[in-house]
Amino acid sequence: MATSHRVLLTGANGYIAQHILAQLLEAGHSVRATARSQSKIDALKKTFAKYVDTPQLDFAVVPDITAPKAFDAALASDPPFDRVLHTASPFFIRPADSSVFLEPAIKGTTEILEGIVRVAPSVKRVVLTSSFAAVRTMTSEPIRNPPKIYTNEDWNKVTLEEAQASEDPNVTYSASKKFAEKAAWDFVKEGKGNFELVALCPPGVYGPIYDPSQFSKGKELNQSTWIIYHMFLRPGVKSTDPVPPTFLYVWVDVRDIARAHLLAMTVPEAAGKRFLTSAGDLSMQEMANYLREALPEKRDVIPIGEPEKTDKPEGWYGTEDPTVQSVLGLTYRSKEEAIKDLAPQLVGIAEREAASL
Repeated sequence: MATSHRVLLTGANGYIAQHILAQLLEAGHSVRATARSQSKIDALKKTFAKYVDTPQLDFAVVPDITAPKAFDAALASDPPFDRVLHTASPFFIRPADSSVFLEPAIKGTTEILEGIVRVAPSVKRVVLTSSFAAVRTMTSEPIRNPPKIYTNEDWNKVTLEEAQASEDPNVTYSASKKFAEKAAWDFVKEGKGNFELVALCPPGVYGPIYDPSQFSKGKELNQSTWIIYHMFLRPGVKSTDPVPPTFLYVWVDVRDIARAHLLAMTVPEAAGKRFLTSAGDLSMQEMANYLREALPEKRDVIPIGEPEKTDKPEGWYGTEDPTVQSVLGLTYRSKEEAIKDLAPQLVGIAEREAASL
């Protein structure tokens, strides 16, 4: 039998994190799940009811992840933690205030690492949820000749000063991910912690919501799922509406990035590595096509667009990281599966939202 770990999972109510939590519990690990409010914890207790009141699952509220010693109480455990999966970081592109992203992402990361040193020196490995936004400079030209292929060696070139001065949320969000991840690597390089660090850098994350019953309005969804909902299935959208241009082609299924966290937590060779977890390209037009196939009853709603025009423009950047398979052993689901598994969930949310109008 595989080794069972005692795991602290931060931001456990998040889109990716709920899939991580489910996979951790199914694999037999013991988990303490944190969220920023008791109401978020209560929602998790409802979703994961069969594990509540068992030794496998307990909870902690961490109201402000930037506060001094924010995670200290959550990190105190008997038996002690040996793994920390840090997913907590804000991701809503809609507000354009840089403080929304920069401070919580950077301080939230350093606070948990300092807390591990103070309270939980038993932790042997930390897995950090970073982002493709830490890899690519989001304001750079996407088309080049030859096309730029990003790898796990690349870093977003935005400076802290540029991010603090910017009102573009794409800049501030991507900077938050870069500097949070950099802060973690610097912490380890400076010898402050006695743990191994692994960072995961997913691009656009799509696929089914772990528990869609938690949502009754589109605006409650995580950013990437909200985009699909808003473009294709929100109340009022029509088949004659245009399919929007694709801003980000690179993608990964939410279940696969969750699996990557478990592998990063357990595979010995993953220590000290950074993984660019991209399953390839997925366009908005492909999403529309898959949604229309999966939901024939919504053909008068989902924009048709130009169904044959699914390819990205010539010279558009790509990604490559063979270590995801060679080190982690992760393989990816298809884009068709990701969108078609999400499709009926979005219909349910749209129906609940329409009923409330």
